Amino acid sequence: MAYTTIDDPTAYFQTALWSGDGSTNNAITNDGNSNLQPDFVWIKKRTNADDHILANSVSGATKYLISNSTGSEQTYSGSVKSFDSNGFTVGDGNQINQSSNTFVGWQWKAGGTASSNTDGSITSSVSANTTAGFSIVSWTGTQANATVGHGLGSTPKMIIIKCRDSSDAWFVYHEAYGATKYLILNTTAATVTASTPFNDTAPTSSVFSLGADGNTNESGSGMIAYCFAEKKGYSKFGSYTGNGNADGTFVYTGFKPAFVIHKRFDATNNWHMVDNKRDTFNPTDLQLYPNVSNSEFAETDGMDFLSNGFKARESSTWINASGGTYIYMAFAE
Repeated sequence: MAYTTIDDPTAYFQTALWSGDGSTNNAITNDGNSNLQPDFVWIKKRTNADDHILANSVSGATKYLISNSTGSEQTYSGSVKSFDSNGFTVGDGNQINQSSNTFVGWQWKAGGTASSNTDGSITSSVSANTTAGFSIVSWTGTQANATVGHGLGSTPKMIIIKCRDSSDAWFVYHEAYGATKYLILNTTAATVTASTPFNDTAPTSSVFSLGADGNTNESGSGMIAYCFAEKKGYSKFGSYTGNGNADGTFVYTGFKPAFVIHKRFDATNNWHMVDNKRDTFNPTDLQLYPNVSNSEFAETDGMDFLSNGFKARESSTWINASGGTYIYMAFAE
């Protein structure tokens, strides 16, 4: 099988840092090798506790969901106001641009304007970037067994789903534990075994499967999914087993990471996110947690970003418990 290697990951993923100015129009400009007009922006205040703000071009500017909450989609003119040719513009919302606070925004490029997809039994609206292996998918739920087209042309390794119209949890599929289980992005819970969220059926190169669970397919409600396929030199989605040692498990990605989210899935623990912009040298120990609103926190050692992967540098249960199992998603610098 032939693989396409992405030579410049900054064309498809970048991290931006800024200081809030409280204005109604604060343009955040990327500084990577390539201009990046994002379709998905995930923002977190660093200096104080506040919600994670997730916005995408399919739902539209000024609309957002909160990863640390089950709440429905909100509309606010002071949120993400536009997805620009090399960055994005934020308004005066405290979560994204409060004066005297610092912020981080992670950005992914999908396919721009969404188009209709009829690959599944439910017609979906899809913005897909087949080169980068990322798509944003929206559909109206049926709360019955169904399939939904994702537009990637390759099989997703990870899918994050949220109901836009109701107070439902964020359900996460990951290849490491399969379609018979799920994690919840907004909690610390370990994997739960259930047949209904993903109908016990792994995704294919064209569709993902859903069952009669309102969290993934609520009847009559708008749904959103972020779908990630693996691309050589750019992204990696996998699992590792901890060794309980400060000289922790090495995880091979084939590239030096710019951003990693990881979560222990055999026991309760927070999700963790680290990147190479907030930490410019090893260890990468400045943590944010997708499931809580906490401000940025420095762990003792955390992990090292290496030329071909990452390595845990402590024995704590959140990253490297002996025999503990963890999933991760990683993107290249």
